Amino acid sequence: MVGTPNVVKLDELDVMCAVLGCGVEELLLPEPGKVSQPDATTDETTAVVGEARAVTPRRRAGRSLPPR
Repeated sequence: MVGTPNVVKLDELDVMCAVLGCGVEELLLPEPGKVSQPDATTDETTAVVGEARAVTPRRRAGRSLPPR
């Protein structure tokens, strides 16, 4: 590999641990200083999981209708 990978697949991580004879916790080290903090202006109540919202369908220009 060249450089720092952006993504490590879980299968690849399992292989690396098996080859190196170590655990995942020894390869993945938390770096909380590198993670950006959430924007203070974002209202957290708007992204509640499971919250019921009204859905309004919109017509899209250039889109065909389904077959009858």
